[in-house]
Amino acid sequence: MMSITIYHNPACGTSRNTLAMIRNAGIEPTVIEYLKTPPDRATLVDLIARTGQPVRALLRDKGSPYDDLGLADPKWSDAQLIDFMLEHPILINRPLVVTPLGVALCRPSEKVLDLLTAAQRGAFSKEDGEAVVDAEGCRVKP
Repeated sequence: MMSITIYHNPACGTSRNTLAMIRNAGIEPTVIEYLKTPPDRATLVDLIARTGQPVRALLRDKGSPYDDLGLADPKWSDAQLIDFMLEHPILINRPLVVTPLGVALCRPSEKVLDLLTAAQRGAFSKEDGEAVVDAEGCRVKP
């Protein structure tokens, strides 16, 4: 069985859809509600590095506290942005999924399918009704 961890926010539809697709593959992941149990600095730095993305790509830039802190300003270094993410975990974009195939920010949620070796066990539609996987477990092309 594939070991998967999802850094999850149950209030986020994208995060809920991602978790549901993992479960639709017959996998019960380790679920870390990162707002309740934020990663420590070393873990966050490692996760970001393993995505291959810049720090800003994992920074949630919607609303507060992003706007209140002026984080759009390019003056902030990566280390400072990580400090803000640790101080305000809501700034960590989600969901982050860790599998043996890699680490990715799963936005859109179907990006998780690239990290799973187990096939989907049936049809899957997102909460908004968008079909992602057909009845045979194959990805639906947009």
